[in-house]
Amino acid sequence: MHRIARFGIAGLLTVLSAAGANPPAVAPAPASPLDQPLRLATAANQGFQGIRDYSCLFIKKERLHGKLQPDNLIEMKVRNQPFSVYLHWLAPKNFEGQQACYVAGRNQNMMRVHSTGILGIAGFVTLDTRDPRVMENSRHTITEAGIGHLITRLLQSWEMERRLGKTQVRLADYTYNRIPCTRVETIHPDNSSRQFTSYRTVVYFDKTSHLPIRIEKYDWPRAGGPVEGELLESYSYINLRTNVGLGDNAFNY
Repeated sequence: MHRIARFGIAGLLTVLSAAGANPPAVAPAPASPLDQPLRLATAANQGFQGIRDYSCLFIKKERLHGKLQPDNLIEMKVRNQPFSVYLHWLAPKNFEGQQACYVAGRNQNMMRVHSTGILGIAGFVTLDTRDPRVMENSRHTITEAGIGHLITRLLQSWEMERRLGKTQVRLADYTYNRIPCTRVETIHPDNSSRQFTSYRTVVYFDKTSHLPIRIEKYDWPRAGGPVEGELLESYSYINLRTNVGLGDNAFNY
């Protein structure tokens, strides 16, 4: 009887040990249309970790006060630590020569601005990043500028959208500014809960650097308007050059 008892206990321990070594398989989470966009954004984030600074031609087009504004062509310089941005307008004509600069922790976290025309006589002035005079001509603050913030917003938005399960996704190969890209289009037909900021978002990921080099956002379709919605904003990063060695002198204004 003792031998049988010992055998029974030993057998039970063997079964428990085997169960611990080979736990029941866990079913994988259902695939989401956002899985591939999130993989692209994650790869972009990983690639961006090796970038200290960059310069580019920044092209922005925004709908302000219900009217689509002309393309703004802006020379852009960005340093990631401390976060620093310098913008110099090349076009349109009424903004040509305007400059703006922001360095985190400097000037009480305010920006330095040199306007055009008669306002430019005063030279550089210090303004709050959300000053009404600044926001009159922009949908975003200078603290939101740059590719790093774009990647962060994409990751946060797409993670949220993955959980909601309401987003439609279209993926395609595309060439933008002679650069082979993966084009990601996300569509939000249902915004009854007011959780989305645009009907459609289109992002272009450079296949070589993995970085997003253009984003477009469109409003929900309206009667008599385009079936795919009117453009709300677009931002492009052209002739991108990374790790160019931007020092303090590039942001001393």
